[in-house]
Amino acid sequence: MTADQIRPNKETSVVKEDETVTLSCTYDTSSRYVRLYWYRQYPNKEPQYLMWKEARGWSDTGTPAEPRFQSTTSETSTELTITGVTLSDSALYYCALRVGAQ
Repeated sequence: MTADQIRPNKETSVVKEDETVTLSCTYDTSSRYVRLYWYRQYPNKEPQYLMWKEARGWSDTGTPAEPRFQSTTSETSTELTITGVTLSDSALYYCALRVGAQ
């Protein structure tokens, strides 16, 4: 059995203000019950929760921290879309994987 894994698909995204950006991560787990989280972190600050969305056997979506955040999930990936990008969106973004019973 392999360990649960999640990783970003791209290290850096560069966009202009007011554009839309989509960040993505690929995950690998044997679980059928998956919840995928997104966070962002500003330099020298703690990570901030953005939203979560379930995949595979579950289908709920957590309330996003802002309406500009939307997430989609698939069997192997999660995406975070940010609309109306502003300078304050410049940050380090994290995806996280939580699995339920195997």
